[in-house]
Amino acid sequence: MAVGHGDSSSSDKKPTDALNDLQTFNAENLQSNMKVIYYSRTFLSIIGGVIAGILGFNGVIGIVFYFLVMAVTSAALAAKAKFSVHSYFDSWNRILLDGFFGGLMSFVLFWTFAYDIVHIF
Repeated sequence: MAVGHGDSSSSDKKPTDALNDLQTFNAENLQSNMKVIYYSRTFLSIIGGVIAGILGFNGVIGIVFYFLVMAVTSAALAAKAKFSVHSYFDSWNRILLDGFFGGLMSFVLFWTFAYDIVHIF
């Protein structure tokens, strides 16, 4: 992941200057970091869907498995950022929620596809 902050150092900040407390982000780095999140979630949704289909999960258990996969993905992305999310993103919502439901369609597609191949055919 690319660092999202500008090149200003924190040692130059004055404690009384409120404007220096605002964080600035490099738009290209922030966009690159968001792409990493979307690609990671999509890839793991596909892999999770195949695993759920092979294991024969049905109904609510499959949906719970998807939420479990997405929770592990969020934790892994936060760990990759060394839990210093504000250095790479503008909020925790970016790493926890963005793309959470975007991968659901891929998950369901590959879940039903793998389930049909293994358990029906």
